Amino acid sequence: MERLNQTSSVTEFILLGLSSRPEDQKPLFILFLIIYLVTITGNLLIILAIHSHPQLHTPMYFFLSVLSFTDIWYTTTIVPKMLVDFLLEKKTISYAGCLTQMYFIYALGNIDSCLLVAMAYDRYVAICDPFHYVTIMSHQRCVLMVAFSCSLPHFHSLLHILLLNQLTFCDSNIIHHFLCDLSPLIKLSCSPTFVNEIVLMTEASAFLVTPFLCIVFSYIRILVVVLKIPSAAGKRKAFSTCGSHLTVVTLFYGSIFYVYLQPVSTYTVRDHMATIVHTILSSMLNPFIYSLRNKDLKQGLRKLVGRRGLQAATS
Repeated sequence: MERLNQTSSVTEFILLGLSSRPEDQKPLFILFLIIYLVTITGNLLIILAIHSHPQLHTPMYFFLSVLSFTDIWYTTTIVPKMLVDFLLEKKTISYAGCLTQMYFIYALGNIDSCLLVAMAYDRYVAICDPFHYVTIMSHQRCVLMVAFSCSLPHFHSLLHILLLNQLTFCDSNIIHHFLCDLSPLIKLSCSPTFVNEIVLMTEASAFLVTPFLCIVFSYIRILVVVLKIPSAAGKRKAFSTCGSHLTVVTLFYGSIFYVYLQPVSTYTVRDHMATIVHTILSSMLNPFIYSLRNKDLKQGLRKLVGRRGLQAATS
């Protein structure tokens, strides 16, 4: 804490949130409370269904369970603070709390990104090299992929937090956002931000674009192989295994690129909706997207809910 106070004369920030109108606060509180509860419940059901049914013990569902676990914490980093702020007149967050929230937002968000790459690679191997799938996607290799996906983003997040901690905030402490984010904070700084902006536009962009390009490359290879399948039914079956993942990738990366692949000076309040999509809505929608288009997962969820209902009835 001493280091933080020496670096900045600002001890807390004021988050303006989604709306400054008092009459909007309770409806927004109810809306985001419902979204949060649905997100936690949906992702927990996915995790429980996958781990309680042996037929779902495959690499694809292993990655999905880790993604659901990450989404729970990703949303928890943001929404509870929003809910508290909806009920308070003065929406403040300490300097240390702001950096802590931002660290976990970037770490968990990029873990999601890396896991989507791992899931794309799983689909690539399953379709393009099915005879070696069991060997290539062994449990040990899947665990290593998850370990890499969960560790590398922390270094990325730490880099930006350390650079931000070198800035001085001496004028306004009002953040035009509902969470602590790099672009609004850099705009508030009264010290030179050239290094921060360069790193944000180079390293951060590369960290975002590289996983996306890996996913694109995987699906190009998949498309080439699928188009060679003679039967229409075979093509539909191959594409059906990728549909849910492609939907999640489009939702996640589309909103992220809209927010972050732009200069800090162009960041406006309009970017709030895109931020909500990739930080909150995508975590809520992922369980629905994967379960609605997946027969095995739907069957696993039905068995899980049926088993819990039977236990409740007999207890």
